[in-house]
Amino acid sequence: MSELVILGASNAIPTLESETTHLAVCAGEQVVLVDCGTNPLVRLERAGLNVQNVSDLILTHFHPDHVSGLPLFLMDLWLVGRKTPLVIHGLAYTLDRAEQMMALFGWQDWPDFFPLSFRRVPEEELFPLLETPALRIFSSPVQHILPNIGLRFEFVREGKSAAYSSDTSPCPAVIRLAQQVDVLLHEASGLFRGHTSAAQAGQVAAEASARALYLVHHPSGRFLHNDPAQEARQTFAGPVILAQDGMRIPF
Repeated sequence: MSELVILGASNAIPTLESETTHLAVCAGEQVVLVDCGTNPLVRLERAGLNVQNVSDLILTHFHPDHVSGLPLFLMDLWLVGRKTPLVIHGLAYTLDRAEQMMALFGWQDWPDFFPLSFRRVPEEELFPLLETPALRIFSSPVQHILPNIGLRFEFVREGKSAAYSSDTSPCPAVIRLAQQVDVLLHEASGLFRGHTSAAQAGQVAAEASARALYLVHHPSGRFLHNDPAQEARQTFAGPVILAQDGMRIPF
């Protein structure tokens, strides 16, 4: 079975109720991790996912709430005895800085470290980032404060699809990325530079003809003062769900 697992749904301020936004894309035994703002090791185990099955990690952009957990995650994979390769995907802007961050910890001198490679993604719309018999992933540049990519996931065996906006202002690239997807995961931080309100996310979902909208990267806990899902329903007639940590979306 293929599914998306919301490992964290909060915006950049985590709370007792919610971690910063990151997710697992599961197609059969393969697991692709998207972002690493905190160490996802425990969240993966809590979801019943084998961390050794994580074949790829996609870093959407180099903001702390999306990448700062990377060194600890990689160290823990090494400490639990990982031997299989891990591929980290992202824009050159993102991976250049991620490699600099890892260099501060001298990771290349850690003995018997598992094979790790950094694959730079061009700033092209609908770039084929990853393809396996069960899963296709495409990336597109979106409009954030610094270079960033949104993602489209196509589950081949099920004939289903999903898209993830990542952090972005409403933009045509996300609408094209999310055309007729079964599920659109769209950020709903609010009316801030480089971000999107829930109502705007609803409008994007409507223009993309998405079948369902899940709001992520939203305020959580004591910082959540309204109902983002209700706000999005003003502009999108389909199902709207306020994503929560641990939520599973099957395909």
